[in-house]
Amino acid sequence: MSERFGTEHWPIEIRLKQNERALEIDFDDGKSFRYPAEFLRVESPSAELQGHGPSQKQILGERAHVGILALEPVGNYAVRIKFDDLHDTGIYSWAYLYELGANQADLWSRYLKALEERGLSREPKRHS
Repeated sequence: MSERFGTEHWPIEIRLKQNERALEIDFDDGKSFRYPAEFLRVESPSAELQGHGPSQKQILGERAHVGILALEPVGNYAVRIKFDDLHDTGIYSWAYLYELGANQADLWSRYLKALEERGLSREPKRHS
């Protein structure tokens, strides 16, 4: 059963820290991860960001202050995260969240580099 949906590690506790704009998950192997909302948003598994392959992945800037409004269970294998920028189409499987947590430093570094290469910013543009 643990291999269903590619899930090897299952969450034993999930904590939404809305004021801190973060999600914390403890997994059954003893690993715990803290995910800033911005990180989860820019790594959304939605087709809008991921496209249909690695070469089509979109780099999304201006999300430094994004928050999480709610979590919605999807079966017993995932969670849909509703962000305050109204994005809610990403379904985050437990396997994907574990992978994000385990590789967070590298993924974040690559994201920051991609922003710089494209002349994008984490900060939203100010409209006057």
